[in-house]
Amino acid sequence: MAELLKHIYWADIAQACLDTLSMLGAALGFTVLLGLPLGVVLFLTGKRQLHEAVGVYRVLSVIVNMLRSLPFIILLIVLIPLTTLLVGTSLGVPGTIPPLVVGCTPFFARLVETALREVDRGVVEATQAMGGTTWQIIRHTLLPEARAGCWRRSR
Repeated sequence: MAELLKHIYWADIAQACLDTLSMLGAALGFTVLLGLPLGVVLFLTGKRQLHEAVGVYRVLSVIVNMLRSLPFIILLIVLIPLTTLLVGTSLGVPGTIPPLVVGCTPFFARLVETALREVDRGVVEATQAMGGTTWQIIRHTLLPEARAGCWRRSR
C-alpha cells in the first residue's frame, strides 16, 4: 500500500479537484440563469395557468424532454461545434461547460416547473386580486412560495 501511495502526484489531484469545482460552479451558474426562466415559462404557458399557450408549452416541453433523454457523452460530441464557437475549444475545463449547461438546464427547468405547480393556487389568486402584475406574481409570490415549499418537503 505504501508503495502505491509513493507514485501518486498529489499536486495533479489537487489541480483536478479545482478544475472539477470550477466546471461545476460555472455550469451551475449558467444552468440557473437559463433553467429558471425556462421553468417559469413552462409553468406560465401550461394548461390553466396565467398565460396559457398550449402550442408554446408543447414545443418547449418536447425540446426539454428530448434534451433530458440524451446521454451526456452524445450531447458532448454533438455540441463540439457550438462549444468551439462559444469558448474557442472543445477540450479541458472551458470545453466541458457548455455541454454541462445544455445537459443540466432541462432538468433544472422541470424542477422549477414542478415546484411552481405545487404553489397553492389561492395564494396566486390573492396576489392577482391585489392587482399584482405577472412579474410581481412570479417574483413575490410564485418563486418564494415554491422555494418555501421545497424547503418544507426536504425537512
